[in-house]
Amino acid sequence: MSNLTSLTLKAALAGLADKSFSSVELTQAHVDAVAAASDARRAKGEAGALDGAPLGIKDLFCTEGVRTTACSNILRSFIPTYESTITSQLWRDGAVMLGKLNLDEFAMGSSNETSAFGPVVNPWRAEGSNAKLTPGGSSGGSATAVAADLCLGATATDTGGSIRQPAAFTGTVGIKPTYGRCSRWGVVAFASSLDQAGPIAKTVEDAAILLKSMSGHDAKDSTSLDIEVPDFPSFVGKSVKGLRIGIPKEYRVDGMPAEIEKLWEQGIAWLKDAGCEIVEVSLPHTKYALPADYIVAPAEASSNLARYDGMRYGLRVDGANLTETYEKTRAAGFGTEVKRRIMIGTYVLSAGYYDAYYVKALKVRRRIADDFDQAFQKVDALLTPTAPSAAFALGENADDPVAMYLNDIFTVTVNLAGLPGMSIPAGLDHKGLPLGLQLIGKALDEGTLFSLGGALEKAADFRAKPTRWW
Repeated sequence: MSNLTSLTLKAALAGLADKSFSSVELTQAHVDAVAAASDARRAKGEAGALDGAPLGIKDLFCTEGVRTTACSNILRSFIPTYESTITSQLWRDGAVMLGKLNLDEFAMGSSNETSAFGPVVNPWRAEGSNAKLTPGGSSGGSATAVAADLCLGATATDTGGSIRQPAAFTGTVGIKPTYGRCSRWGVVAFASSLDQAGPIAKTVEDAAILLKSMSGHDAKDSTSLDIEVPDFPSFVGKSVKGLRIGIPKEYRVDGMPAEIEKLWEQGIAWLKDAGCEIVEVSLPHTKYALPADYIVAPAEASSNLARYDGMRYGLRVDGANLTETYEKTRAAGFGTEVKRRIMIGTYVLSAGYYDAYYVKALKVRRRIADDFDQAFQKVDALLTPTAPSAAFALGENADDPVAMYLNDIFTVTVNLAGLPGMSIPAGLDHKGLPLGLQLIGKALDEGTLFSLGGALEKAADFRAKPTRWW
């Protein structure tokens, strides 16, 4: 069966149809070929840092010769002729791509229900129920694949919480690094000043290993930081004694479930036991973060998505004239949530509203960053909940975009300020669903987050796994 890897797709499908071989045999032949190449490099002492590690890739990262869709009909047939910088660095270090992972269309969503390919189903189930739950978004496919043990880790992106919230909903670890730490080149853009790639993994140390390979300066990305990449894994396990941890009082929001509050207090106690000093801090402009983000992000999205016009690549629906071609292409290609955000973004950038909305939102963004600057004069990191609830049912908030946006209430400030943030699984709610704690760090101080994350991970001893995922 060793010749199975040389078959064309048509021949392989024919062989499956006439039962010349099984799907298991066909897939195993390809896996064996990839693994054999990795084993050969390792035998020669030429193995990379991730050599042979099977990863999942969020379908927002361009992969040369492999379809990249951003889970939108407008890019359903797009095959890049180039590789994103981040995936090229993973391949440089020997990682293996198992496949592309589902996401909210153009990363616009908090439940992974806006994908043109259908929703992702969380592998977790509430006790006594088989209702399908959201894995969070937009990186729900990445979080689900890791939680269900379908891959060792996955790439993800975070514009307002899209790494951390799915990690919290699935009992995995997710880190959004400092803006500019990872190149955005070759990653399909949503909101360019907020987007940042990072990993979702099974443990804090795994996340550190992946982030080390994903990070680094890229001359092709003008926002990429030309700084040395630390040895992130070396920070895991370091003592956190003496670190000052801020607890922002504004994150104690009305209506927050008692279980979230209790978990937060438990996290504080764990860090105290590890030798940290707890300090209450204030981030007074937090209440304006969500409305500011939902002006800035759609404004940038309306600009970024203007390139999808049916002229150069992607879907094209011909009309009677150029304008009609644009209209029909975009109407057919974009889903409801993407259209909603394009319309909002176009509105806030329009004449007469630019100053009233967009410019004001930028001023609020600056104040939010200033709040963090002042807090970090007193503390080394912040501890908050990751999300205001555990995973909810698919369809539960589908008709209420405001309720959906509120999922980002604890995470969006980090993107507006360009800071690193990490979610660590820390407990279960009364239905047996995972809950996460979030650490927020100073710019470029992911190392401290990995040390603190390791301490929380050890104290929480979170070992729960989903009972079924099919």
